[in-house]
Amino acid sequence: MAPIDTSKKPIVWVLGGPGSGKGTQCEKIIAKYGFTHLSTGDLLRAEVKSGSERAKCLTAIMERGELVPNEIVLDLLKEAILARADQSKGFLIDGYPREKSQGIAFEQAIAPVTVIIYFEASSETLTKRLLGRAESSGRADDNEETIKLRLKTFLDNNDLVLAQYPEKLRRINAEESVDVIFGEVQKILDPLVVN
Repeated sequence: MAPIDTSKKPIVWVLGGPGSGKGTQCEKIIAKYGFTHLSTGDLLRAEVKSGSERAKCLTAIMERGELVPNEIVLDLLKEAILARADQSKGFLIDGYPREKSQGIAFEQAIAPVTVIIYFEASSETLTKRLLGRAESSGRADDNEETIKLRLKTFLDNNDLVLAQYPEKLRRINAEESVDVIFGEVQKILDPLVVN
């Protein structure tokens, strides 16, 4: 038995390359629909701060520059979803799954995904946005070479994830303005929300 009844509380995977405007759209979705926003990065950072046994293990993995094992990420997601299952109207899972096996594991451990929203933009647009962000943020990973590599890695893995869910996938053109994009998001989410 899945721990979440997705007919009442949709689970939405929000995917899009770095610079696709995912974060902005997630904020608008939370404001309108009252969904719980879970970002694997935030969950990992919070866990590391908690000082738990698992935090020590995570810190060691990250210090070695390795990727955190999927089981740990899934456990954190599952715990966060179950902790908020009673009061949440739905869940936005941001930037996960990053690869095909993660999607399969998520559905086995937690619940089937209701819909996948993919914010699609050309590599040129994403590169331009990230370079613009780099000028204002001073993030070391926002130089052109690194950006191109990040985009390629993201797109290669993402294509495999998307190919697995043709019937649940909704693509949104992320080249549009924030409001036009959110209009498209609402067309996808409105029918899923139980009033």
